Amino acid sequence: MNAFDPFNPDVAAFLFVGIMALAYHLFIARKRTNCPLHTVQGVAGATRREWVASVVRGKDGILGVQTLRNSTMVASFMASTSSVLALGVLSLASSADDKAGAWRLLHVFGSSSPDLLVIKVLALLLTLFFAFFCFASSIRLYGHVSFMIGTCTAPGEAGRRIRIAAACLEQAAQQFHLGMRAFYFLVPLVLWLFGPLFLTLGAVGMLLALYRMDRLPPGAE
Repeated sequence: MNAFDPFNPDVAAFLFVGIMALAYHLFIARKRTNCPLHTVQGVAGATRREWVASVVRGKDGILGVQTLRNSTMVASFMASTSSVLALGVLSLASSADDKAGAWRLLHVFGSSSPDLLVIKVLALLLTLFFAFFCFASSIRLYGHVSFMIGTCTAPGEAGRRIRIAAACLEQAAQQFHLGMRAFYFLVPLVLWLFGPLFLTLGAVGMLLALYRMDRLPPGAE
């Protein structure tokens, strides 16, 4: 018997979930490209570009600083949360052998091997590290934008600098978006600790929830 045979249900479920998640995000990316104002991301991106131009042309620096400060505070909170959760997952990984018996009691389907438990915990840890990196990158970009907005009124280059500031703001928002997506997918990864069936059900439920979040409300389209 192949040594990896006990892991087949978990591997199959993980691959199935990965393909579903990739297909869904490709679908959303295509919809945003073809119909940008039919998704929340597309509308938010257009709004951010208009916001930069309105702040600069209206010379309302206080509004710009306050808005960017609020965004930075939220990203900082999420980055801190990611690091705290990563420490918790590291603690779980260090005592995985001790807790293997407890996980077996809750396991419904698939392998309850301690080695596989370590792999599941590692997947959680990598997802949290990815989220932390995205939130930290978002904070860095928000800081750049706060300085850019203050220099967008330079004679002869206002239009170009507004476009640059809007592009950096959009990139910061995209980094924050990726970090939040990583947080959302922690739910099925945590459920994976109890078996591949829970991983699949959790991922399907999460994708359905994301679809409702990504599309505009019926009355707004």
